[in-house]
Amino acid sequence: MSESLVVPSTAQIRKVAIASLIGSVIEQYDFLVTGIIAATIWGGLFFKLPGLAAVAAAIGVYGLGIIIRPVGAFIFGNIADKVGRKDALVWALVLMGASTLAIGLTPTYASIGVAAPVLLVIFRLFQGISFGAEFGTASTWVVEQAANTKNRAFWGAWVGFAIPIGLILGFTSVLLVKSLMSSADFIAWGWRIFFFIGFLVAIVGIFIRFRTEDSYLFDKLRDKHHVLDFPAAKVWREMPLRIIRTSFVNAMFSGAFFLSFVFGTSYMKAVGFSGTQAEVIGLIAAAFMLVFMYCGALLADKVSRRTVLLTSAVVFLIFIIPYFYLINTHDIYLAAVAEIVGFGFVFGFGYGAIPTFYTENFPTRYRASGASAGYQLSQVYGGGLLPIIAGQILKDFGIHHAYLYIGGIVMLYALAAIVAILMTPDTTKLDMNADF
Repeated sequence: MSESLVVPSTAQIRKVAIASLIGSVIEQYDFLVTGIIAATIWGGLFFKLPGLAAVAAAIGVYGLGIIIRPVGAFIFGNIADKVGRKDALVWALVLMGASTLAIGLTPTYASIGVAAPVLLVIFRLFQGISFGAEFGTASTWVVEQAANTKNRAFWGAWVGFAIPIGLILGFTSVLLVKSLMSSADFIAWGWRIFFFIGFLVAIVGIFIRFRTEDSYLFDKLRDKHHVLDFPAAKVWREMPLRIIRTSFVNAMFSGAFFLSFVFGTSYMKAVGFSGTQAEVIGLIAAAFMLVFMYCGALLADKVSRRTVLLTSAVVFLIFIIPYFYLINTHDIYLAAVAEIVGFGFVFGFGYGAIPTFYTENFPTRYRASGASAGYQLSQVYGGGLLPIIAGQILKDFGIHHAYLYIGGIVMLYALAAIVAILMTPDTTKLDMNADF
């Protein structure tokens, strides 16, 4: 047996987990800062539209970057299953850094007219393609490295940890930069700082990932000469129903995330909260999310993936209407409770199991392609479509009625997730070494 096929030690697993975490944090920071800026700044700078129409347009551009993700999942998933998990993630981060820098350099509508939103859309699409590569492949990388442990959910959750950490960094940096300049300066040029920082930090992430080994199971697959010619296409031919079924699970979580994070920021401003108040509430919820995610990962290993996922889905189903009601009170403490429960717990606790749920549902030969396809497909009708619909409903029905319609739609997502979870076999005891 070659050295590359020796079962990884805890130190080797931790090294891959850290490389995956750092790269994912950078991607999350870039993408989440984009969400904050889209919800609070872009409407007035890139779209010559009044009030809520400009907000809806900005959120729509953000949503386009999510809808394009399956393209990135297909391209980079194929690279990951054919060339290696590490190589796919390095190139994904290169694309993310370049597109993030391009967004930071894009002139406004006042400078170049209609070309401004056109360029913004193009760069958001490239950003979305790169992000489509990240979660499924990074989760595959870590979980495969930890395949012989009893803590796969814990190690897989390191990829999920990037989300609250990226949120915390994003919200904190926005609040810090805002405190150092006037509102006029922040709107005029200060918001671009985050994109320049994201580009520079991406270079560091690329270096870290490049110096890290590939996963144990992929090395084993390559050693056995079982690498497929076109894995991204083959997984769709052989497991289309599994891809679609698993996508229903994350559609609820991605809907919860983007509804709260992107649409929720705009909604709180429309209700009467200041941009700073909305960002502070988001920062608090992100901190709780990290704690809940850690707990969810531990329970997913001790009990089962299914139990953790069902708990989050049921809470979300019950709490969605109260979530909007608490925000509509315009009480900052009640709004914080709404975000901690509806965002921090629902998303965080469930995501303690999501990375292993996706990776364990597909065999090694096209695991990255399958996990990425199921996960990113859900982003189209969950994370991408839902904020666009919510923004349009807000525009058409106003603050006092929109949340009832939005809440009803989201409840359907929760019900679909519950059915999909119950229909999917639990993989807690799966032997990944026998699943090629």
